[in-house]
Amino acid sequence: MARSVCIVSPGNPAANPRILKEADALHEAGYAVTVVVSDYSTGLRGFDAEIASRAPWKIVRARRSRAERYVSAAARLVARLADGLGGESSPAIAARAYGGPIGPLQQAAASVPADLYIGHYIGGLHAAGSAARQHQALLGFDAEDFHSGEERDDWRTGIVRVVELEWLPRCRHFTAAAPLIGKAYAERYDLAQPATVLNVFPLRMAPAQVVAPPRAGVPLRAYWFSQTIGLDRGLQPFLQGMAKANAQIELELRGDDRWGHGSTLLAMARDLGIGDRVRLLPMAAPEEMVRLAAAYDLGLSLETDVSENRQLCLTNKIFTYLLAGVPVVMSDTPAQRQLATDLGEAAALVPLSDPPVIAAAIDRLAARLDAAKAHAARLGHQRYNWDVEKKALLASVDRAFAEGSCRR
Repeated sequence: MARSVCIVSPGNPAANPRILKEADALHEAGYAVTVVVSDYSTGLRGFDAEIASRAPWKIVRARRSRAERYVSAAARLVARLADGLGGESSPAIAARAYGGPIGPLQQAAASVPADLYIGHYIGGLHAAGSAARQHQALLGFDAEDFHSGEERDDWRTGIVRVVELEWLPRCRHFTAAAPLIGKAYAERYDLAQPATVLNVFPLRMAPAQVVAPPRAGVPLRAYWFSQTIGLDRGLQPFLQGMAKANAQIELELRGDDRWGHGSTLLAMARDLGIGDRVRLLPMAAPEEMVRLAAAYDLGLSLETDVSENRQLCLTNKIFTYLLAGVPVVMSDTPAQRQLATDLGEAAALVPLSDPPVIAAAIDRLAARLDAAKAHAARLGHQRYNWDVEKKALLASVDRAFAEGSCRR
């Protein structure tokens, strides 16, 4: 009988391409895979249904619960009282105080017997850990971010650390989406450094050929995408750099503008005299991102210093652009600085504090765009793709089973 793996994530499947790639890789390797998810964003239901219709593995959706917000509020009150008295919350209280569909997710994960449970995010880690304990199974965690380094509030950081300290030492399978995320976790909890599994994409998503740079007189096209358009994404300095660059460049931003931040950015562009060169685009399905990115000349990965995690992460934007044959403009964070040495002429590293330097980087890329696009495509095809990277995931899972049951 095939060994079974249950992947647990508190978000919608359409919001997390990483769990889909993980499930596909484990299924192809012969594991019986179940993915436990929630219905956190109703706007993604159509994309979720499409994913479910073609997935070769099973999806279990945690039931939505109106009571969950009240449970979370009560847990926050208890956790704050404990903190005020100099104590510490239990992992169960801390997880619920953190927020999200913890109760329904935990129940759904516990309903799936498995040999290995792999949590994603803090809610998924607690639900997977509880299910692994109940079923006397192995526990794993995939750190897509440095979660205890995401918060600017010391109290929220504290409750995240309660959950991490409870479950991470029990993990036999542990991966991280960037080398510096793995290093930070290893140092914080005195653990062996987890395997790095970059947030890359399958070769089958790559375009048949790299889109040629624009002919003389046609503006370059820059691109940025995310689930939500925000004002803490480094886009304002890039707009300022655009306005100062000699090269003519347009920018398109793709994502949910539910908070109206896209309109704020458009207003800024108009004030800079480039309002006719900046546009907003609607959300699109995860599997379309590489194809959509291929139509552009520059991709933006502009992480800020808003949190420790933002300094350590390598987002899927970078690897989407590379597989599409699009060079990357990256902000100068420790993680992206480290990666830039490997990307060479396929990347430009810029300080967000200096728009004239951003403008100069745009002009340099414009002058050698043919070579930059070709090098990006080579990197995407030869190194930064899921066909290569999934081997690290499978090796970690195989080791977990070879080493036996986790400590409980």
